[in-house]
Amino acid sequence: MKRGKKYNESQALFDRVTLHDITDGLGVCLKTAKAKFDESVELHVRLGVDSRHADQQVRGAVVLPNGTGKSVRVLVFCKGDNVAAAQEAGAEHVGAEDMVERIQKEGWMEFDVVIASPDMMGLVGRLGKILGPRGLMPNPKAGTVTPDVAKAVIDAKAGKIEYRLDKTNIIHCPIGKVSFGVEKLQENLAALMDAIVKAKPAAAKGQYVKSCVVACTMGPGVKINPSRFIP
Repeated sequence: MKRGKKYNESQALFDRVTLHDITDGLGVCLKTAKAKFDESVELHVRLGVDSRHADQQVRGAVVLPNGTGKSVRVLVFCKGDNVAAAQEAGAEHVGAEDMVERIQKEGWMEFDVVIASPDMMGLVGRLGKILGPRGLMPNPKAGTVTPDVAKAVIDAKAGKIEYRLDKTNIIHCPIGKVSFGVEKLQENLAALMDAIVKAKPAAAKGQYVKSCVVACTMGPGVKINPSRFIP
């Protein structure tokens, strides 16, 4: 793959083979940020599990201590007293059948997180083919199907992120922005990795954390030594 000039300049700043400790690795990662905007920083974790097996799935959610640096638009499916609670907590969109119809008929997708009270899941299920492929379908493991929709909205706004395996057994998650600096990014990375390690399936055999890589939006991956996270 042909890379741009700035990417190649960033790649020349460090040895792609070296396994860095967290602090050094994040420092190198930030030096590779060449864009004129505040780039996101992402963590990519390869796990020693097989996502094809139901008993080896890794999925959950965690509130990053310093947030993600991104404003989040929240849609809540609920009725009754939960409507006012969700609105007071800061949800941009709250509704039920009206929201389902808007998504189905108008293709409306102006939201980043979807939360639902348990009694709404029969209704929200109609949107499975639309929300599912986008990773937006509410799920109890991620805390987005809950009777306490107000708390879920507050957590989402505070920087709660969902982590889950892709088909290649890798988890991809944002841990903040370049402007956060190393210390805040390190705190977010540690919180995410602690959650992933605690979510280790009982069926997982051998080394659980295979590799960790951090990268800015437009930059190359910087390898982090995974030994600290091997339980």
